[in-house]
Amino acid sequence: MGRVKLGDLELQNPVIPASGCFGYGYEMNEFYPIDILGSISFKGTTKEPRAGNPLPRVAECSSGLINSVGLQNPGIDAVISRELPRLREVFHQPIIANISGFSTDEYRECCEKITREEQIGLIELNVSCPNVHGGGMSFGTDPDVLESLVREVKGVCTVPLYVKLTPNVGDIVRMAKAAVDGGADGLCLINTLLGMRFDLNTGKPVIANVMGGFSGPAIFPVALRMVYQVRQAFPTLPIIGCGGVASANDVKEMMMAGANAVEIGSANLINPYICKEIIEAL
Repeated sequence: MGRVKLGDLELQNPVIPASGCFGYGYEMNEFYPIDILGSISFKGTTKEPRAGNPLPRVAECSSGLINSVGLQNPGIDAVISRELPRLREVFHQPIIANISGFSTDEYRECCEKITREEQIGLIELNVSCPNVHGGGMSFGTDPDVLESLVREVKGVCTVPLYVKLTPNVGDIVRMAKAAVDGGADGLCLINTLLGMRFDLNTGKPVIANVMGGFSGPAIFPVALRMVYQVRQAFPTLPIIGCGGVASANDVKEMMMAGANAVEIGSANLINPYICKEIIEAL
Protein backbone atom coordinates (compact mmCIF):
# COMPACT_ATOMS: atom_id res chain seq x y z
CA MET A 1 0.00 0.00 0.00
CA GLY A 2 1.50 3.29 -1.10
CA ARG A 3 0.76 6.99 -0.90
CA VAL A 4 -2.52 8.34 0.43
CA LYS A 5 -4.09 11.79 0.54
CA LEU A 6 -5.71 13.74 3.35
CA GLY A 7 -7.25 16.53 1.34
CA ASP A 8 -4.30 18.24 -0.35
CA LEU A 9 -1.79 16.68 2.07
CA GLU A 10 -0.06 13.63 0.64
CA LEU A 11 1.50 10.97 2.89
CA GLN A 12 3.91 8.25 1.76
CA ASN A 13 1.69 5.63 3.45
CA PRO A 14 -1.42 5.63 5.68
CA VAL A 15 0.30 4.64 8.96
CA ILE A 16 0.42 7.32 11.69
CA PRO A 17 1.30 6.78 15.37
CA ALA A 18 -1.52 8.28 17.42
CA SER A 19 -1.07 11.14 19.85
CA GLY A 20 -0.03 10.14 23.36
CA CYS A 21 1.42 6.79 22.33
CA PHE A 22 4.58 7.94 20.55
CA GLY A 23 5.83 10.89 22.61
CA TYR A 24 7.22 13.60 20.35
CA GLY A 25 8.51 10.95 17.98
CA TYR A 26 12.28 11.23 18.03
CA GLU A 27 12.61 8.87 21.03
CA MET A 28 11.28 6.04 18.87
CA ASN A 29 14.03 6.51 16.29
CA GLU A 30 16.20 4.38 18.59
CA PHE A 31 14.02 1.39 17.65
CA TYR A 32 13.73 1.94 13.88
CA PRO A 33 14.07 4.77 11.33
CA ILE A 34 10.80 6.62 11.93
CA ASP A 35 11.07 8.40 8.57
CA ILE A 36 9.25 5.39 7.11
CA LEU A 37 6.00 6.55 8.78
CA GLY A 38 3.27 8.39 6.93
CA SER A 39 3.16 11.03 9.64
CA ILE A 40 3.33 11.37 13.44
CA SER A 41 0.62 12.84 15.67
CA PHE A 42 2.67 14.19 18.53
CA LYS A 43 1.72 14.15 22.21
CA GLY A 44 -1.29 16.27 23.18
CA THR A 45 0.04 19.78 23.86
CA THR A 46 -1.42 22.60 25.96
CA LYS A 47 -0.44 26.23 26.54
CA GLU A 48 1.22 25.67 29.92
CA PRO A 49 3.34 22.69 31.05
CA ARG A 50 1.31 19.94 32.72
CA ALA A 51 2.55 17.33 35.17
CA GLY A 52 -0.51 15.19 34.46
CA ASN A 53 -2.75 13.23 36.80
CA PRO A 54 -1.70 11.48 40.03
CA LEU A 55 -0.45 7.87 39.99
CA PRO A 56 -1.47 5.19 39.28
CA ARG A 57 -2.45 6.24 35.78
CA VAL A 58 -2.66 2.92 33.93
CA ALA A 59 -4.79 -0.21 34.33
CA GLU A 60 -4.49 -3.26 32.11
CA CYS A 61 -7.52 -5.00 30.63
CA SER A 62 -7.85 -8.34 28.86
CA SER A 63 -8.22 -6.67 25.46
CA GLY A 64 -6.98 -3.17 26.04
CA LEU A 65 -5.68 -0.52 28.36
CA ILE A 66 -7.08 2.22 30.57
CA ASN A 67 -4.98 5.33 30.97
CA SER A 68 -5.41 8.60 32.82
CA VAL A 69 -2.19 10.41 32.03
CA GLY A 70 -3.91 13.79 31.96
CA LEU A 71 -2.15 15.52 29.05
CA GLN A 72 1.30 15.56 30.63
CA ASN A 73 3.40 17.78 28.35
CA PRO A 74 6.03 20.55 28.52
CA GLY A 75 3.77 23.26 27.08
CA ILE A 76 3.51 24.73 23.57
CA ASP A 77 6.57 27.00 23.80
CA ALA A 78 8.86 24.15 24.89
CA VAL A 79 7.44 21.90 22.18
CA ILE A 80 8.26 24.51 19.54
CA SER A 81 11.72 25.37 20.88
CA ARG A 82 12.87 21.92 22.01
CA GLU A 83 10.77 18.96 20.84
CA LEU A 84 10.09 19.84 17.20
CA PRO A 85 13.75 20.59 16.33
CA ARG A 86 14.73 17.18 17.72
CA LEU A 87 12.01 15.49 15.70
CA ARG A 88 12.99 17.29 12.49
CA GLU A 89 16.49 15.82 12.74
CA VAL A 90 15.16 12.29 12.18
CA PHE A 91 11.74 12.79 10.58
CA HIS A 92 11.17 14.57 7.28
CA GLN A 93 7.49 13.84 6.59
CA PRO A 94 4.52 16.10 7.48
CA ILE A 95 3.86 16.32 11.23
CA ILE A 96 0.42 16.32 12.87
CA ALA A 97 0.16 18.74 15.80
CA ASN A 98 -2.26 17.48 18.47
CA ILE A 99 -3.48 20.52 20.42
CA SER A 100 -5.64 20.51 23.54
CA GLY A 101 -6.80 23.19 25.93
CA PHE A 102 -9.07 24.37 28.72
CA SER A 103 -10.56 27.42 27.01
CA THR A 104 -11.22 28.72 23.52
CA ASP A 105 -8.47 31.30 23.99
CA GLU A 106 -5.96 28.59 24.91
CA TYR A 107 -6.83 26.44 21.90
CA ARG A 108 -6.60 29.47 19.63
CA GLU A 109 -3.27 30.68 21.02
CA CYS A 110 -1.65 27.24 20.77
CA CYS A 111 -2.92 26.72 17.22
CA GLU A 112 -1.76 30.19 16.16
CA LYS A 113 1.75 29.39 17.38
CA ILE A 114 2.04 25.88 15.98
CA THR A 115 0.51 26.64 12.59
CA ARG A 116 3.56 28.79 11.72
CA GLU A 117 6.04 25.97 12.34
CA GLU A 118 7.67 24.32 9.35
CA GLN A 119 6.72 20.72 8.60
CA ILE A 120 3.34 20.92 10.39
CA GLY A 121 1.06 19.29 7.85
CA LEU A 122 -2.16 19.67 9.82
CA ILE A 123 -3.48 20.45 13.28
CA GLU A 124 -5.46 17.79 15.15
CA LEU A 125 -7.74 19.57 17.61
CA ASN A 126 -8.14 17.30 20.62
CA VAL A 127 -11.66 17.84 21.96
CA SER A 128 -11.89 14.26 23.18
CA CYS A 129 -9.47 13.63 26.06
CA PRO A 130 -11.48 12.06 28.92
CA ASN A 131 -8.72 12.45 31.51
CA VAL A 132 -8.86 16.16 32.35
CA HIS A 133 -11.51 18.29 34.01
CA GLY A 134 -12.79 21.42 32.29
CA GLY A 135 -11.05 20.75 28.98
CA GLY A 136 -10.64 18.11 26.31
CA MET A 137 -13.81 16.03 26.13
CA SER A 138 -15.98 18.80 27.62
CA PHE A 139 -15.57 20.62 24.30
CA GLY A 140 -16.36 17.52 22.25
CA THR A 141 -19.69 16.41 23.71
CA ASP A 142 -21.80 19.54 23.03
CA PRO A 143 -22.32 20.26 19.31
CA ASP A 144 -22.89 23.99 19.79
CA VAL A 145 -19.75 24.39 21.91
CA LEU A 146 -17.74 22.31 19.45
CA GLU A 147 -18.90 24.27 16.40
CA SER A 148 -18.07 27.56 18.11
CA LEU A 149 -14.60 26.36 19.18
CA VAL A 150 -13.71 25.07 15.71
CA ARG A 151 -14.87 28.32 14.10
CA GLU A 152 -12.70 30.39 16.48
CA VAL A 153 -9.61 28.23 15.96
CA LYS A 154 -10.03 27.88 12.22
CA GLY A 155 -9.56 31.62 11.85
CA VAL A 156 -5.90 31.45 12.96
CA CYS A 157 -4.87 28.25 11.15
CA THR A 158 -2.78 28.37 7.99
CA VAL A 159 -2.70 24.55 7.74
CA PRO A 160 -5.69 22.19 7.59
CA LEU A 161 -7.61 21.83 10.85
CA TYR A 162 -8.83 18.36 11.82
CA VAL A 163 -10.95 17.60 14.88
CA LYS A 164 -10.40 14.43 16.92
CA LEU A 165 -13.83 13.28 18.09
CA THR A 166 -14.79 11.42 21.24
CA PRO A 167 -16.91 8.26 21.02
CA ASN A 168 -18.52 9.13 24.36
CA VAL A 169 -21.56 10.71 22.70
CA GLY A 170 -24.97 9.48 21.60
CA ASP A 171 -24.69 10.55 17.95
CA ILE A 172 -21.23 10.66 16.37
CA VAL A 173 -22.58 12.01 13.07
CA ARG A 174 -24.11 14.99 14.85
CA MET A 175 -20.75 15.84 16.40
CA ALA A 176 -19.01 15.39 13.06
CA LYS A 177 -21.49 17.80 11.48
CA ALA A 178 -20.84 20.36 14.23
CA ALA A 179 -17.10 20.21 13.54
CA VAL A 180 -17.61 20.51 9.79
CA ASP A 181 -20.07 23.38 10.22
CA GLY A 182 -17.43 25.14 12.30
CA GLY A 183 -14.97 24.85 9.43
CA ALA A 184 -13.04 21.63 10.09
CA ASP A 185 -11.11 20.43 7.06
CA GLY A 186 -11.20 16.81 8.24
CA LEU A 187 -11.81 14.54 11.22
CA CYS A 188 -9.96 11.99 13.30
CA LEU A 189 -12.06 9.38 15.09
CA ILE A 190 -12.20 7.89 17.58
CA ASN A 191 -10.45 8.80 20.81
CA THR A 192 -10.79 6.53 23.84
CA LEU A 193 -13.95 5.28 25.46
CA LEU A 194 -14.38 5.87 29.19
CA GLY A 195 -13.63 2.91 31.47
CA MET A 196 -12.49 1.82 34.92
CA ARG A 197 -11.09 -1.16 36.87
CA PHE A 198 -11.23 -2.11 40.55
CA ASP A 199 -8.44 -3.54 42.71
CA LEU A 200 -9.93 -6.73 44.19
CA ASN A 201 -7.69 -6.48 47.26
CA THR A 202 -8.66 -2.95 48.25
CA GLY A 203 -12.09 -2.61 46.63
CA LYS A 204 -10.97 0.75 45.23
CA PRO A 205 -10.52 1.89 41.62
CA VAL A 206 -7.11 1.04 40.17
CA ILE A 207 -6.81 4.47 38.54
CA ALA A 208 -6.18 7.33 40.98
CA ASN A 209 -8.45 9.49 38.83
CA VAL A 210 -11.10 6.69 39.14
CA MET A 211 -11.85 6.53 35.40
CA GLY A 212 -9.69 6.77 32.32
CA GLY A 213 -9.55 6.38 28.57
CA PHE A 214 -10.14 2.80 27.41
CA SER A 215 -8.19 1.86 24.28
CA GLY A 216 -6.89 -1.22 22.51
CA PRO A 217 -8.35 -4.02 20.36
CA ALA A 218 -11.61 -4.13 22.32
CA ILE A 219 -12.69 -0.75 20.94
CA PHE A 220 -11.83 -1.50 17.29
CA PRO A 221 -15.38 -2.51 16.25
CA VAL A 222 -16.75 0.69 17.81
CA ALA A 223 -14.18 2.80 15.98
CA LEU A 224 -14.90 1.00 12.74
CA ARG A 225 -18.63 1.59 13.10
CA MET A 226 -18.21 5.30 13.82
CA VAL A 227 -15.80 5.87 10.93
CA TYR A 228 -18.30 4.12 8.66
CA GLN A 229 -21.21 6.23 9.92
CA VAL A 230 -19.33 9.49 9.41
CA ARG A 231 -18.11 8.41 5.98
CA GLN A 232 -21.69 7.65 4.90
CA ALA A 233 -22.74 11.14 6.03
CA PHE A 234 -19.72 12.91 4.49
CA PRO A 235 -18.61 11.03 1.34
CA THR A 236 -15.66 13.31 0.48
CA LEU A 237 -14.46 14.49 3.91
CA PRO A 238 -10.87 13.48 4.82
CA ILE A 239 -11.00 11.05 7.76
CA ILE A 240 -8.24 9.58 9.91
CA GLY A 241 -9.43 6.34 11.50
CA CYS A 242 -8.21 5.51 15.00
CA GLY A 243 -9.10 3.11 17.80
CA GLY A 244 -7.81 -0.38 18.51
CA VAL A 245 -5.79 -0.75 15.31
CA ALA A 246 -3.12 -3.41 15.88
CA SER A 247 -2.39 -5.09 12.52
CA ALA A 248 -2.14 -4.53 8.79
CA ASN A 249 -5.56 -6.17 8.37
CA ASP A 250 -7.00 -3.69 10.87
CA VAL A 251 -5.62 -0.86 8.74
CA LYS A 252 -7.22 -2.36 5.63
CA GLU A 253 -10.54 -2.79 7.42
CA MET A 254 -10.46 0.77 8.72
CA MET A 255 -9.87 2.05 5.20
CA MET A 256 -12.72 -0.13 3.91
CA ALA A 257 -14.92 1.66 6.45
CA GLY A 258 -13.92 4.97 4.92
CA ALA A 259 -10.68 6.17 6.50
CA ASN A 260 -8.12 7.88 4.28
CA ALA A 261 -5.32 7.22 6.77
CA VAL A 262 -5.06 5.35 10.05
CA GLU A 263 -3.60 6.15 13.47
CA ILE A 264 -2.16 3.41 15.68
CA GLY A 265 -2.23 4.09 19.40
CA SER A 266 -1.81 1.77 22.37
CA ALA A 267 -0.37 -1.03 20.20
CA ASN A 268 2.86 1.04 20.23
CA LEU A 269 3.04 0.59 24.00
CA ILE A 270 2.89 -3.19 23.65
CA ASN A 271 5.19 -3.50 20.64
CA PRO A 272 7.33 -0.46 19.78
CA TYR A 273 7.94 -1.92 16.30
CA ILE A 274 4.23 -2.26 15.45
CA CYS A 275 4.04 0.64 12.98
CA LYS A 276 7.15 -0.59 11.14
CA GLU A 277 5.74 -4.11 10.99
CA ILE A 278 2.36 -2.90 9.71
CA ILE A 279 4.00 -0.79 6.98
CA GLU A 280 6.05 -3.82 5.87
CA ALA A 281 2.99 -6.07 5.91
CA LEU A 282 0.94 -3.59 3.89
